[in-house]
Amino acid sequence: MWFMKIIDEREKNLDDRAYRNIQELEKYAENTQSALLYLTLETLGVRDVHADHAASHIGKAQGIVTCLRATPYHCTRQKVFLPMDICMLHGVSQEDFIRGKQEKNVRDVIYDIASQAHIHLEHARSFSKKVPVKAYPAFFCTVALDDYLCNVRKVDFNIFHPSLQRKSTLLPLHLYVRSWKKTY
Repeated sequence: MWFMKIIDEREKNLDDRAYRNIQELEKYAENTQSALLYLTLETLGVRDVHADHAASHIGKAQGIVTCLRATPYHCTRQKVFLPMDICMLHGVSQEDFIRGKQEKNVRDVIYDIASQAHIHLEHARSFSKKVPVKAYPAFFCTVALDDYLCNVRKVDFNIFHPSLQRKSTLLPLHLYVRSWKKTY
């Protein structure tokens, strides 16, 4: 069931067009990233409404962050997939991203999108006490999401900054700490 949902959503997305709004991006993330988390929970033997709710929000955050992380790569191929409504709100065109502009209004677009991912992560964590500990390994992907969101904030939401394209050497340590503390 989950595999078919992922495949169906990917087939709908083959036309390579920008998302009209953040809700469209979230829907895509729910049907792909969250579906993978549901499948992981099923594999772990976790059947819990709170774990499913957390998976939904973590998957949405993961989809949003993936869209942000991929933007510099897509821009080199003359494509932009960021939500158009947020771009229009700040007066930013797809061409601004393709040219790698770093003006404040371009960074404001990234800020708004990154903030939405952060909100989903915080919402997922707000009921972590109700999520069975057995489900936590499925949610350790939040370590990489936090790392990227923290790093993009450090460079003032300039997604073209070279430091964002480097691997984080401390990521395994952060993953270990979260695993040890039993948090996500």
